[in-house]
Amino acid sequence: MKKMCCVFPLLLIIISALCALTGCGSTSGTLPQAREMGDMALLRTMGVDLGENGLLAVTVSTGGEEAMVLSAEQPSLSAACLAMQGQSDKYVFFGYVDQLLLGEELAKLGIDGVLRYFAQDVELGLNTRLWVVQDAGAGEAMEDGQKTDSRLETLRADSLMGVALTTRTAGEILSDLLEEGSAYAPALDSGLREAGYAVFKNGKLKGILDRELSRGLELLAGETTADVLQFDTGGGNAVVRLSGIKSSVSLDGDRLHIRCTVQANLAESARTLEPDELDGLCRQLEQRERERIEQTLTQLQAWNVDCVGLCRRTGLKRPSQWAEQKQNWDTIFPGLAADIQVHAKIEGGVL
Repeated sequence: MKKMCCVFPLLLIIISALCALTGCGSTSGTLPQAREMGDMALLRTMGVDLGENGLLAVTVSTGGEEAMVLSAEQPSLSAACLAMQGQSDKYVFFGYVDQLLLGEELAKLGIDGVLRYFAQDVELGLNTRLWVVQDAGAGEAMEDGQKTDSRLETLRADSLMGVALTTRTAGEILSDLLEEGSAYAPALDSGLREAGYAVFKNGKLKGILDRELSRGLELLAGETTADVLQFDTGGGNAVVRLSGIKSSVSLDGDRLHIRCTVQANLAESARTLEPDELDGLCRQLEQRERERIEQTLTQLQAWNVDCVGLCRRTGLKRPSQWAEQKQNWDTIFPGLAADIQVHAKIEGGVL
């Protein structure tokens, strides 16, 4: 009974707070009224760009065979969402938006406002997957609503299977920015093809890693995504397919120690490899991945962006020095030397 007495006041507080929020489609500052599904345009994808004169250019799409694409330029996201209500004979519902595209120019200016809006709005949510559109606007990439929705769905599914860049939610990125001061998100070109990872510091885009450096970032972060590499064994070519990655980091003075274990399968080979040839293949794979890590780390240090949590991960092993290290990391990180060791294991057999 005591528990129930505590729960009811809490529920009243939560309900009151929700009713005070302004949703994308609300004009009265309350939750949207109940409507028939057939009277609603259920949006799936939102794109946000930097418009003219500092305005925000917002594009939304329902996806599907008869995709509806709406757009508006306004001083704020709230105003843009409200303006699009008048463009359709249906109630424009934002509660199904789970794909967010951000134009590169907007990302350079800063994404904190967009992320916080998704955190605070009644209809939107932080589980929305986020991509940055390189060298183009999100609206341009969304001109074909059906194609956009289908392509982003495919990227999400491929990411879950480990055959595409890791997708990240708005909530994950916002959390990283608040806790670490930096974050990364997948980037696409205007044709919605993978371009690499966009790297952020203090909410602003610092740069976009190309596909090769993005693989190095995954190695540093311990993210497992499929990759296929070809090597010369001396008696023909062999192809290996990565299947698992583990990484650990530690700090000793001004030297960063990075240990990475890579698991792979022998996918193709002109013939059965001898044990010494398989060992040689492992050494080639180790060298290739070591170079990727080194090149990526060099670029991140040049940008002074620790988007893979090296400060936090090394601090866990030095708790007594953690506070001082965190406070001075912007000064420490760019000058660190790195000792990088990669161990590869390739399972024999042809897939």
